[in-house]
Amino acid sequence: MNSEPTPTFADHVRARANDDRTAILFEDRRITYREWCALVAERAAWWRTHMATRPAGTPPHIGVLMDNTPEFTMWLGVAAVTGSVVVGINPTRRGAELARDIVHTSCQIVVTESNQIDLLNGLDLGDANGHVLDTDSTDYAASMSTHRGAALPSSEECPVQPSATLLLLFTSGTSGAPKAVITSHRRLNFVSGSMLMILSLDANDVTYICMPLFHSNALFTAWAPSVVAGATIALRRKFSASEFLPDVRRFGVTYFNYVGKPLTYILATPEQPDDRDNPLRRGFGNEGSEVDLARFAERFGCTLTDGYGQTETGASIVRIPDMPAGSLGVAAQPTITVRNPDTGDECPRAIFDAEGRLLNAEEATGEIVNAGGGTFEGYWNNDEANRERLRNGAYWTGDLAYRDNKGFFYFAGRSADWMRVDGENFAGAPIERIIMRHPSVILAAVYGVPDADMGDRVMAAIQLRPDSSFDIDEFAGFLRAQNDLGPKWMPTFVMVVDDFPMTPSNKVIKRELVLRRWHAVESDASARVWWREGKSLDFVSFDAQAASSLRSRFEANNRGHVIS
Repeated sequence: MNSEPTPTFADHVRARANDDRTAILFEDRRITYREWCALVAERAAWWRTHMATRPAGTPPHIGVLMDNTPEFTMWLGVAAVTGSVVVGINPTRRGAELARDIVHTSCQIVVTESNQIDLLNGLDLGDANGHVLDTDSTDYAASMSTHRGAALPSSEECPVQPSATLLLLFTSGTSGAPKAVITSHRRLNFVSGSMLMILSLDANDVTYICMPLFHSNALFTAWAPSVVAGATIALRRKFSASEFLPDVRRFGVTYFNYVGKPLTYILATPEQPDDRDNPLRRGFGNEGSEVDLARFAERFGCTLTDGYGQTETGASIVRIPDMPAGSLGVAAQPTITVRNPDTGDECPRAIFDAEGRLLNAEEATGEIVNAGGGTFEGYWNNDEANRERLRNGAYWTGDLAYRDNKGFFYFAGRSADWMRVDGENFAGAPIERIIMRHPSVILAAVYGVPDADMGDRVMAAIQLRPDSSFDIDEFAGFLRAQNDLGPKWMPTFVMVVDDFPMTPSNKVIKRELVLRRWHAVESDASARVWWREGKSLDFVSFDAQAASSLRSRFEANNRGHVIS
């Protein structure tokens, strides 16, 4: 007897075949679910005649390299009903890195569009060589039209088990090569069902997808639950902060998804007296700052639900009413704890002084771990990464946190964010939260840079809100006034940047900032960098002369190689 749960996601697609409600709003197009399913059926019929032979039990892999367009969603539907796998390809990758992603995930075909196809020129795509579809071409339209009137393949024609892989979704890749996370029909159904319960999403809602469709946040929190609910999906090729509210009004959007920074960028647009005059009901995402969550809800008159989660869905932490400032929330399962990554032991609970300073950061900070393993299904073709994540049946997130005596978790950064200052280990996220309190700061990133003697120094890169001024003395005074900013957390370097290096999911690529350090001042006189020399709490300009002097100190200590 087969005990696997049903339905598959293919069943959810088939359930929309006779639905005349609006499925997609895109630019000036309106596509009903009935029309969308007919277009999926055409492409599925074409694909079934062109699927390359794979070893028994291994489905064909379809790479999709596209903006957020209706075509992207159609190929998601094709994969679901034909038992194939969609690989979401990141269009910001280039050259050998882009080719690596396609070859690594065994793509046999790449579906793309005219504004992306040139990225593939001259690349060795492995099995996908000679199998690139340009969805904007006349050949593509003609090929699909030959299958007009085709029906969606039935479950008997294309049997799919709930355990079958449907998606390979790359992690953001803020450190090292991105890993392809396996998502089955069962897992996508589970996440979709959870989101529907959290959001109370139904067929009357209009979902606005702010994240790229190759990213898990877009699929897990927006596209998939909307298909299951029969809700309308509003698409824009690429996110635009300035067009967010016009799109919300134009499409009648009631719900949107995000990962942190879109909130910040939307809030940076000029306020208008009628901002609350919109149909928005709620938003869901993660990595939103407390300040931004409150400001957004007040400005646009909607409810935001911010939670902790990963593409791997190995552990979840949920927000609850009246939780402490700066907290992620509480564990969704009792099996989620904070553990020492070296010993595997649970870390002591965080201790704060009367001013809110964390007194035992080094011993209290550890990795978020789910002893139950969560719903993580593994990485594609990466045994080493699987062993790193799953140890003795427990899922290790790679994210750092500490937990207080009431069970509230506080994000402390990622395992690669550790820095060691004067013999003390800590991560940058708590310092970032403090800096983000400054009214002129739109975004902050804190990371370790080498010290001339040993260990690290704290460097903070900040992006200012439009039209705001910056006074280093005022900023230093602000930092000194923060009671929960410990002395070792005080930045040695402060750098003002125009933009941050970002992943398409709006995560800061800290490894690039670490490599940049203060080097910009050596070639660019306009670079805005300040530092504190020695034990001084006062910042002074860090210019080319100061950089040369500091470099000499590194070389005198035989540490010149660490900043080369």
